[in-house]
Amino acid sequence: MSALKSSIIETFGFSESEFNSIQDFFVPIEIKKGDHFLKQGQYVRHLGFVENGILREFLYTNGKEVTKWFSSSGYFAVDLSGFLFGQKSKVNYQALSDVSLLALSKDNYDKIADKVQRWNILEKMFLTKCFSVLENRVISHLSMNAEERYNQLFDINPELFNQVPLNYLASMLGMTPETLSRIRNKRS
Repeated sequence: MSALKSSIIETFGFSESEFNSIQDFFVPIEIKKGDHFLKQGQYVRHLGFVENGILREFLYTNGKEVTKWFSSSGYFAVDLSGFLFGQKSKVNYQALSDVSLLALSKDNYDKIADKVQRWNILEKMFLTKCFSVLENRVISHLSMNAEERYNQLFDINPELFNQVPLNYLASMLGMTPETLSRIRNKRS
C-alpha cells in the first residue's frame, strides 16, 4: 500500500490524511501469469494499481493483437473511458507475470468525493495526467523514428526490456520485431 500512497500523494497532490480516508477503498487482488484483469468487451468495474508484476494492455484489431501499454509496479491499469462512463472495455489487461494489484471499484471511486473535499480538483489532476501520458504517446509515434521511440521507452522503463517478450515491445513501439532487434543490437 505504501507505493500506492506515495503515488497518490506525490502525483495527485493528496494529503496524507486524505489518502488515509480512502485507502480502504483499494482491495488487494492477485492475478496469476496468463490470467486477465480485464477483457475486451467486459464492463469496466475496477481501476487497478500494480504493486508487483507486469500487465500487458492490448487489443485485437484487424485480426491481430496490438500491444498498447505495460503497467508495471507503480502504474495504474484501467480502460479509463470504460471505467468513467460505464462502458465495455476496448482493451485487455493480461498478466505477463504473477501480479499483485490494488483494485478500486467504480462504486468506491464515486464515494471519494464524500471523503475528500478537494476531490473535484484532484480528480481533474488525475485525468489530466492520464491524458498527458496518452498525448505524449501519440506525439512520439507521430514525430519520432523507431530508434527514438525505443530510446525513450528504455530511458523511462528499462526493466521492461528484460521482462517482456520483444514482440510485445515491438508492437507497443509501432515497429516489427526485426526492427526492434536491429535497434537493440546497435545499442549494445
